[in-house]
Amino acid sequence: MTALRSASGLRVIAPAFVAAAPAGVRIRTRIHPTPGEETVLLAVGTHLGSLYRKDLADRVRMGTVPAAARGRTERKRALTALSSSRWAGSITRATEDQYQLGMRGLAAEVGTLRAACAAIQKRAAVPCGGTVDRIKGYRTAAERHRKTRRLAALQDRLTDATARLAAGKPGIVVGGGRLWRARNNLQAAGLTPAGWEARWAAARLFLTADGESGKRWGNETIRIDPGGRLSLKVPAVMAAEHGARLHLCVPVLFHHRAGEWRDRAASNMNIRYDISHDPGTGRWYIDASWGYRDLPAPSLHSLHGSSVLGVDLNADHLAACVIDPSGNPVGAPLSIPLDLNDIPAATRDGRLRAAVTALLDAARNAGCAAVAIENLNFHDARATGRETMGHGTRGKTFRRTVAGIPTARFRDRLVSMAANRGLHIIVVDPAYTSQWGARHWRKPLQQTTDSTVTRHHGAAVAIGRRARGFRIRRREDGPRTRQRTSAGQPSPRPGTAPPGTAPLTGLPRPTVTNRSGPPGTRRCAAPRTVRGASTKPIRTN
Repeated sequence: MTALRSASGLRVIAPAFVAAAPAGVRIRTRIHPTPGEETVLLAVGTHLGSLYRKDLADRVRMGTVPAAARGRTERKRALTALSSSRWAGSITRATEDQYQLGMRGLAAEVGTLRAACAAIQKRAAVPCGGTVDRIKGYRTAAERHRKTRRLAALQDRLTDATARLAAGKPGIVVGGGRLWRARNNLQAAGLTPAGWEARWAAARLFLTADGESGKRWGNETIRIDPGGRLSLKVPAVMAAEHGARLHLCVPVLFHHRAGEWRDRAASNMNIRYDISHDPGTGRWYIDASWGYRDLPAPSLHSLHGSSVLGVDLNADHLAACVIDPSGNPVGAPLSIPLDLNDIPAATRDGRLRAAVTALLDAARNAGCAAVAIENLNFHDARATGRETMGHGTRGKTFRRTVAGIPTARFRDRLVSMAANRGLHIIVVDPAYTSQWGARHWRKPLQQTTDSTVTRHHGAAVAIGRRARGFRIRRREDGPRTRQRTSAGQPSPRPGTAPPGTAPLTGLPRPTVTNRSGPPGTRRCAAPRTVRGASTKPIRTN
């Protein structure tokens, strides 16, 4: 999407807003089934997973149809005969959620392909090495030929994706497309055939039960009482072999938000449970989740009376600075390392959480009521980055750096963790924050602190000022000292006469010149003499 621009050519700055608090919470802990209980869990999960995949395939074949034509009642009745009414309800709801998620992903893919095709077509229409309307052509004919071949491949993908979107048939792989593609190159994925089979089977288990308000402990299908005793309803077709319910011997113990979970379970409020298996470590996990009522976000005006912590997100660190209610930076700027390269996903998430924790600690110690961040998603960079973000090794390195910035994960983690501490998140437009912050605030920050100040700290000040409703650029009252004023008179300072009015002495208003002189001095130019005019001063009565 092309950003809107004003008459001066600058981007139109979108207004800041307060991010909404999380709509729910999800907690996880380990469960310790015995070998016999693990066998039953695998059997139940495999059976329900097969029912889920069949129902999902039926839903995809229907395509985009009204809710009344989806046949959910008939599908649920057929699944009830093979499982139970509650398992059937969970399967049909999960099927519809997965289908809608697939449709949103397909629509995003179509938008990305269209943007990439449009960018290549614009540059291919310009002669090699030339520039037309700020659009640069490709450097050589060979590069242009390679891009036209890429354009043809993208157009084929776009035609297929557009047809599937119109038909309402997204491509969904239960178990994960990445794991499915890894079967053809197990060595690169670090897997053995047996290891891949175990991971594939574990990813296709279905052990999810939606909560039910008013039912005992908030869930009749997978139930955990306040004492931690877990029981699971066995499908009817397997009840003769494994019994009506499976009871785990080892109690379940939640550590995070345990009191909140216990209160909901004791009040018979709905709680959803998801059981998962990690075959690499042999561990079993259970997730408990529930939703909140929609809580209104506070207005920006209500947060203007307190300080805010401006944060600039970068690939390797977080730069932050405290901004007081008047828009001035307070104290020394802060840098938090963020090393996320070439490490497992679980380790990346842990380091990101640690960085967010340090950030929130700094905000609380400084007495801030909110944290200001940029509204980054890099959608344009993902869609047209290969055409607009440089060439060769340097461009590839820059695109890899941009792709490595955890924008979505950082935003989600920060919003949820800040809500737990009673802090709010203000989201601002990222336009010109780095450029203007480095130009107007890096040097003043360096003059007030002994620590090293980078352009990212200036960007943090710019973000905080924009969240407070102040301008980023300084000196609203006109040109600085020793700056040329031939283009016009500087704006009047407070307590001075407006431009164009004669002073009480009868002399014309002096103008500032750029003649040599000591720094910080203002020299007045003599009144210019117009040919044919009187040189006598004007007298006022």
